[in-house]
Amino acid sequence: MRLKSIAAQLAIAVSLVILAFLFAQAAQKSRTLLINGHPGEIAVIEKDGHAYVEIEALARLANGSLSFSENQITLTLSGVATPAPAITQPSPSGFTKDFIRAGIEEMAVIREWRSTLTNAVQLGHPVTIGWADNYRVRAQQSLRLASLAVSTESDREVFQLLTNEFNNMKKLCDRFVEANNSRTYVSPESLNNDPLDQRIMNCARSLAAMAASGQFADDGSCH
Repeated sequence: MRLKSIAAQLAIAVSLVILAFLFAQAAQKSRTLLINGHPGEIAVIEKDGHAYVEIEALARLANGSLSFSENQITLTLSGVATPAPAITQPSPSGFTKDFIRAGIEEMAVIREWRSTLTNAVQLGHPVTIGWADNYRVRAQQSLRLASLAVSTESDREVFQLLTNEFNNMKKLCDRFVEANNSRTYVSPESLNNDPLDQRIMNCARSLAAMAASGQFADDGSCH
C-alpha cells in the first residue's frame, strides 16, 4: 500500500515537471532574424517580452568576429556599407535664356520711355504725371518679370544693374514732371549733355554688350 502511494507521488511530480517544461516552451517563442545584405538566418527567442539571439551565430551571419578580454566581449561587424558622400553640384554660371529675354524686354521699355521723354522735352510738350506713370508701371512690371527669371549669379548681378537703370530713368522723368507741376520753364536743350541722361545711355550700351557676349562685365556705368 505504501509502495502505491510513493508511485502516485512520483507520477504527480513527473507530471508537474512536464507541465513546467511545456509552459516554459510556450513562453519562449522562436522567431527568425534576417540581416539585410547577409544570406542566412538565426533563431530568436522571445522571453518575458525580450528578444534574444546567440551572439556567436549573430557574428557568423553578419560576417563579423568576436573577441574576449576579461569581462568584455567585442563584436566587430564587417561589410557595413558606408554612405557615399553627397556630390555637390556646381552652381550654374552665365546668363539664363529666360533672364536674357526678360532683361531685353525691360531695356526695350526703358529705351522707349527715354526716347518719348526726349522728344517731349525737345518739342516743349508738358511731361505729366499720368504720362510718366504709364511708362513707370510698364517698366516696373518688366523688371519684376526679370527678377522672377534670375537663376545664376550672373543673372543676379545684372538684375541689380537693371534695377539701377530703372531707378535712374524714373529719377530723370520725375525731374520734368516736377518742373511741369511747378510751371517751371524747361529748355528744349535740357537733356543735352545731362549727366543722368548720359549715365542711362551708357548703362544701356553696357547691358546690351553683356547680353550679346553672354558674360558679366560691370564697367561702372550703371551705378
